[in-house]
Amino acid sequence: MFRSPARALRLVLMLGALAAGASGCSPRPAPQTWRIIIHDMTFDPLPQGVRAGDTIEWVNQDIFRHTATARDGRFDVDLAPGATGSSRIDRPGALEVYCRYHPGMKLRLNVAG
Repeated sequence: MFRSPARALRLVLMLGALAAGASGCSPRPAPQTWRIIIHDMTFDPLPQGVRAGDTIEWVNQDIFRHTATARDGRFDVDLAPGATGSSRIDRPGALEVYCRYHPGMKLRLNVAG
């Protein structure tokens, strides 16, 4: 059918590239770590672009003990003053976070898929 193995290989590679492009497949970005600072009894706003699989690093720069607690129970990070902790965000969607010690401290994370 093909006169040269090189020509057949080029065709196979070209068809594979076309199939990948046509299916909308693109490489998924590597997981990232995002930092949220806690100070003055507030959570700093989260940068845009958080995706499922990313990690949030919580840094308590306040003089009080705080938590970063997910309302749905996914994580509960307890942070003494000056402490750092982390939680992996395992699925997309809206995620409500609050401090167990100071329930008025709230943060809403919008996690992409």
